[in-house]
Amino acid sequence: MYTIHATKKLLTRVKGPFAPAVETPTTSLGNWYATAIFWRPQVALFVNEQTLLPLLVPLAPATTLLERFPENLRVMLEILCINPSFIATERWAMNEGSYAKTANRQVLGVMNRFEFELEYVRERYDDNLLQLSLWQCDLLAGPLRGGSRTPREELLTLVEQKSR
Repeated sequence: MYTIHATKKLLTRVKGPFAPAVETPTTSLGNWYATAIFWRPQVALFVNEQTLLPLLVPLAPATTLLERFPENLRVMLEILCINPSFIATERWAMNEGSYAKTANRQVLGVMNRFEFELEYVRERYDDNLLQLSLWQCDLLAGPLRGGSRTPREELLTLVEQKSR
């Protein structure tokens, strides 16, 4: 079980399930943050709370976003050459999720920065959400270990630690 901490603009579009935040998620990556981006078509930007790994997913239909998110994450993790057993375990642990209000201002700040940067590069990638996510996962993300690591590096470190 895990939580997607959603911004108010995303919470107004999804239909739940809403629950208090899970303090100890069963997933290795932990909880996620998400917001809606009002492009045409609309997009949801997910950011992992631990690694700040970003992932863009089509928002529509918003009522199925919680069910579609884990599969989109699986595809991205495969492209990043993450250990298949880690991916399978993570995907299985993501079978039960819920939405809650945001709680970490630092992650919200990173999400806002990611959203701002995306406005300037999205045309370069022809609005390919996966390519935009991969581009963004190689950018320095501020609060990660003093600002000298990327979300991809943090993800690889976390996967290595969990695989021991």
